[in-house]
Amino acid sequence: MYRCGARFSQVSQPALRAVRHVRSRGVNRVRSVRDYGNLPYKPPTMNDLPTPQGSWEKSYQKLQRRNNMHLAVGVGFSAFTLFVAKQSGLVDFGSGPGLIKLEGGPSLAAPAEDEGAPPEEEAIVEEVPVPVEEAPTLIEPPAAEEPAPVEEATQAPAEEVVPAVVEEAAAAAPVEVTEPAVESTPAPEPAPEPAAEPAPEPATVEPEVKEAPEPVAESAQPAEESSPVPIVEPAPEPGKPIPDHVPYLIIGAGTSSVAAFRAIKARDAKAKVLVISGEGESPYMRPPLSKELWYSEDPETPSKLCFKQWNGKERSIFFEHEEYYTPLNELSSRENGGIAILKGRKVVKIDVHKKRVFMDDGSEVSYDKCLIATGGQPKSLPVLDRAGSEVLQHVTLFRTIADYKSLHSVVKEGKNVTIVGGGFLGSELACALGHMSKNTGGKVTQIFPESGNMGKILPEYLSNWTTQQVKSEGVSIINNSYVKSVKTTEAGKLSLTLNTGKELITDHVVVAVGLEPSIDLARTSGLEIDETHGGFRVNAELEARSNLWVAGDAACFYDIKLGRRRVEHHDHAIVSGRLAGENMTGAGKPYWHQSMFWSDLGPDVGYEAIGIVDSSLPTVGVFAKATARDTPKAVVEETGEGLRSETESMADTSSLIHSSAPHAPLKGEDYGKGIVFYLRDNIVVGIVLWNVFSRMPIARKIIKEGKSYDDLSEVAKLFNLHTE
Repeated sequence: MYRCGARFSQVSQPALRAVRHVRSRGVNRVRSVRDYGNLPYKPPTMNDLPTPQGSWEKSYQKLQRRNNMHLAVGVGFSAFTLFVAKQSGLVDFGSGPGLIKLEGGPSLAAPAEDEGAPPEEEAIVEEVPVPVEEAPTLIEPPAAEEPAPVEEATQAPAEEVVPAVVEEAAAAAPVEVTEPAVESTPAPEPAPEPAAEPAPEPATVEPEVKEAPEPVAESAQPAEESSPVPIVEPAPEPGKPIPDHVPYLIIGAGTSSVAAFRAIKARDAKAKVLVISGEGESPYMRPPLSKELWYSEDPETPSKLCFKQWNGKERSIFFEHEEYYTPLNELSSRENGGIAILKGRKVVKIDVHKKRVFMDDGSEVSYDKCLIATGGQPKSLPVLDRAGSEVLQHVTLFRTIADYKSLHSVVKEGKNVTIVGGGFLGSELACALGHMSKNTGGKVTQIFPESGNMGKILPEYLSNWTTQQVKSEGVSIINNSYVKSVKTTEAGKLSLTLNTGKELITDHVVVAVGLEPSIDLARTSGLEIDETHGGFRVNAELEARSNLWVAGDAACFYDIKLGRRRVEHHDHAIVSGRLAGENMTGAGKPYWHQSMFWSDLGPDVGYEAIGIVDSSLPTVGVFAKATARDTPKAVVEETGEGLRSETESMADTSSLIHSSAPHAPLKGEDYGKGIVFYLRDNIVVGIVLWNVFSRMPIARKIIKEGKSYDDLSEVAKLFNLHTE
């Protein structure tokens, strides 16, 4: 022990301090581990968990309020969606067209009675013959012979059957002889038919409906729906049966409607299209009524309505033969669809939301897609409207086939005719009637307030030159004048007093002062009307409302180059009708085409135009000497078509010929052929091709570019004015 202590004392103090430090660290480490290891496990309690802020009730209510808010937002959004769908016509909460018809008519209850009635009626019919005159006392005979049937009849729907049996027995009491024949035919028809006559009727009614639809026309369809009820048959509707529903409905039978149903059939081969025409004619072309028909030498032209084109080929004014159209009573049943024409009916109202139209005779038709192509109606003169019926008997507002036939008979008799108006139609009729009057001995006079023919369209120098061409057809021109008053003479003629004080005696007056769109449907159906240009206001797809389109003269559309416009020409009717038909089948195309129009003053002078053609705009004309090929007659002989809008795509893109430089019009020059540019803000907005044909695509391209040109003479070279 002494020895260990001596050795321990020999260790230096720094070494001892290091040993003591290490020892103390080890002891502390062991102590800390020992202490933690011996701690007992204590499970957590609710007091150890975080304490919620507020009460459980308030937290629950807060969560419920949030859920309720989400539910309310969802319900509100769903209600708003249904409201928008209802207003736009996508959803209809009412009953369908068929259910509405069944609920209002007797055909709903009749079939229900027929299904259950036959066995009950047979049981009662066997008992009635014994007490014929005492119909109410039906209980006595069964009590003696067959009590079982009586119990069945009274235990079954006694309240419904007994009153009906009493009425039928009273009405059919004297017709007991026919009852054995009725028992042999178990059809539900025998009970009502004995009151109408012998039993052969049930055998003859069905063949009449299927085999002879013409005499029974309107009553055929009600008979199919409610054949057991003979009360419906005595109220037939005039004409042929009208389908209750059609996929495609077109209101109007003009050029636009023809282009539309052709486009529909091209995209939907099995489409079923119904065309409602206010006239008694199938769709026909209107331009020949004021042009080619008057130059025909065939006396049967007014009845055949065929004409010879400038190239000598004969053509009908009707677009299609009658065999092309589907009969009305076969439209719904044809598997491959078709096009049916309903003539002589006028649509007076459209229910846009229910997609249903109402006609002037009370009939209705529902549709999926509808096109309004009502066109326009000729304007009249207030001075003529105030003159009375005696004057109006000698006045024609030229528009339809009936107007052509009436006026043709007047000119044929050699009477004097006065045309009021110097625009397209007035100038065309003046030349046509003047040509025919050379052979009949009549006199044709034209009155207009402008200085020359088509003074609102052509520049003054070209308008005056055109007037000289009209005079060469034997027409007497009275310009810068208008009709101030009119009256009838003792000889039955009309006396026109002009603003200049001049008095003119004539047999007949033709009014050609413009066209106003037929927009009666807009007023009755709540559709928008353009206040500036008139007509139905439509969007770029020619759609006025959901599933409702407008095309032709009555449509006021937006032109991306020239602004909102309304055009009254044949080519526009074709283009807009075709586009509307394509959009009705889901194409969704906007209107971008620049339509053209044309006019012929006989076979030697004609012009085509595009864009805004207004004589009040600055114009630049470039003319050249015409050849024998620069006439309407020549272009028809070359293309084989009289309607140049159908062949305008056949533009000649041959190289330019610079045989001579084009020049501006000179005084006294013979304007054989040329180009007239109409400018607005130094930009070409309209072009007239005077005796220049098959160049319309070039003119359309110039207007589409909307550029400003320094020298329009160079632009005119694009039209090859100097080709030989």
